[in-house]
Amino acid sequence: MDNEKTFRRLMIWQKSMGLVIKIYELTKKFSKSEQYGLTSQINRSAVSIPSNIAEGFGRKGTNDYLRFLNISLSSLFELQTQLEIAFNLNFINENKFDRIYEDTREIERMLTS
Repeated sequence: MDNEKTFRRLMIWQKSMGLVIKIYELTKKFSKSEQYGLTSQINRSAVSIPSNIAEGFGRKGTNDYLRFLNISLSSLFELQTQLEIAFNLNFINENKFDRIYEDTREIERMLTS
């Protein structure tokens, strides 16, 4: 079982899953009035990243896998934009923004390498 080929063994998937947890913990503190707005969008973007990595891993052929990695990258860019909006609206302080943004940049570097 240890040698089983699975998306769970991919470092990019593991880091993306860790980011999802951080994002949910962060948005839990957002205003309740944002629950169906920015909070929902941020959470969906974050979840989309490891989900597409996993889906691409399950596809046959490198081209399909690369296409899903590209979709993950697009979701990551969407997340970065939404985090910037939340920061500009003072939903996130600078320290938290910087830490989570750096996490997104690390995943971005992994997706583009």
